[in-house]
Amino acid sequence: MEALTAIPPFVYVLAVALLMPLLSRRIGHALGVLATGVVVPVALLTPEGAHWAVQLFSFDVVLFNVDEFSRLMGLIFGFIGAIAVLYSYATEASNKQTAYALTYVGTSIGAVFAGDWLTLVFFWELMAVTSTLLVWDYGGKAVRAGFRYAVLHGIGGSLVLAAIVWHYAEVGSFLFSASTGIVGAGPAVLALAAIGIGVNVGFVGLHAWLPDTYPRPHVAASVFLCVYTTKTGVYAMYRAFPEGHLWLAYMGGAMAVFGATMAVLQKDMRRLLSYHIQSQVGYMIAGIGIGTTVATAGAFGHVFNHILYKSLLFMTVGVVIYRTGEESLKYVGGLGRRMPVTAAAFTVAALSIAGFPGFNGFVSKGMIIAEAHYKHLDVVWYLLLAGGVGTFLSFIKLGWYAFYEGSYDGEVRDANGLQKVAMVSVAVLCVVYGFFPDALFAILPGNEGGFDYTTYTLGHIQEGLILAALGIVGFAILKKPLDRIGRVPDIDAIYNPLAFYGTRALVRGVTESYAAVDRAAVGIAGGVSTTLRNPETVVRRAVGREEVDATGEDESAWPLSLHAGIGTSILLLTAVATVGIALLVVV
Repeated sequence: MEALTAIPPFVYVLAVALLMPLLSRRIGHALGVLATGVVVPVALLTPEGAHWAVQLFSFDVVLFNVDEFSRLMGLIFGFIGAIAVLYSYATEASNKQTAYALTYVGTSIGAVFAGDWLTLVFFWELMAVTSTLLVWDYGGKAVRAGFRYAVLHGIGGSLVLAAIVWHYAEVGSFLFSASTGIVGAGPAVLALAAIGIGVNVGFVGLHAWLPDTYPRPHVAASVFLCVYTTKTGVYAMYRAFPEGHLWLAYMGGAMAVFGATMAVLQKDMRRLLSYHIQSQVGYMIAGIGIGTTVATAGAFGHVFNHILYKSLLFMTVGVVIYRTGEESLKYVGGLGRRMPVTAAAFTVAALSIAGFPGFNGFVSKGMIIAEAHYKHLDVVWYLLLAGGVGTFLSFIKLGWYAFYEGSYDGEVRDANGLQKVAMVSVAVLCVVYGFFPDALFAILPGNEGGFDYTTYTLGHIQEGLILAALGIVGFAILKKPLDRIGRVPDIDAIYNPLAFYGTRALVRGVTESYAAVDRAAVGIAGGVSTTLRNPETVVRRAVGREEVDATGEDESAWPLSLHAGIGTSILLLTAVATVGIALLVVV
């Protein structure tokens, strides 16, 4: 075991990713399950405080650091990575696709085990690249969606890098231990860090890449994508704001409501699930923003639980798509009778994400909601409760149309053997951590002396049941209106055209400006060339011009090249003078 813990766990995953295209599909996926599975014991057994310090770009960095936060992230990243590779094999994913997925998993693991900001942002940027390649691999509509995804994450990563450089200039070190978070250098760094990380976690207004990208690739790729980017973002947000921040709490509440509302309006199954990533990550961001020990533990508990039930939801919906070829709720129905295992796994995942008593989401979501109420953050509290109602409503809708109402025309079978193994394994954990919350508390950060929170109180159970009842009533009222709603545009319907036409205008402006300068340069060259070849003629014409001026003759008799040369020279001299004056003012 010491040999395993001596090497950063991302090395195992990336090594298999490089080898996988050279191996048979069975052996490659088996090694993928093994490499990701190894991360679990490494995270669990490596003593806290263990680290691997090296130099990166001549700076002191820590490539592998274990504390209670990175340990939790490593546990769940490794476990669900192994499950996702198994599901990929069962869903006929190619070696190349799973290799891209493993590079994505490996870089995400590298980010959460980083002990400094430089290492984190290094893996952060690699994570954006590897996830883009995973999306692009599917081709078709996924290519354009992947391009938009890459552009947004490139912008977000640049903002994070700017915040880190600024922080380094103030602190003189990239190490996490050098300061409390990244916010000590001032409000500008705070804003850069929050917005840059906010792209990854799906802040309202910065979120549209989620529902745009995650429904596009292979169904097995969506299982990987739903896990790593947003949760690594939550981890980074904690590292930047370890003591919380009120505005993060409000943003988390807004994300919870906005994501759930948009999810209710969707008919595309994976698009609905993608909006609920934003909604559920909102609870995590709210917990980090509140900043108390219980709220922070609840946020990371919700990271852990969300990865379980969200990957399970994408697996169950993926099986539906895999078996029927349909993405929309309009073209499926009544599948519960012919896909009982998939329907049962979906039900467990739906009750978990909605926070129904007895399931894991109830435990972690309850911690965050309770702390918002305890800290008298009433607006945040109401927003989180409203998000809970929207979550119940959304998954009642999804389950009703996919598995209960109607009948699918065509032959359909339930999940295959390995798909069932993957789904049932995760579903069992959703129930175990719901019935035995102490098992979850044992791995949460800040639990040295226990938490001042009791999961199963009468008030908490009543709250969960009331939210469920409101969701059922809401669906009964809104069912018919929701049937008539088509595709609902998001904010990207505004900024995508603006970006396209703005870029085209910029390119044309630059091209036309270059052409104008080129024409001016040609005119000057022509005038100079004429003067040098025939100086006497130019002088005579110039002298003659004075005589012609006296007679009132039109100046168009002047040589055309001389006109162009003199006029362009004046324009260029004016431009140079203007630029020079501007530089002097700036300096």
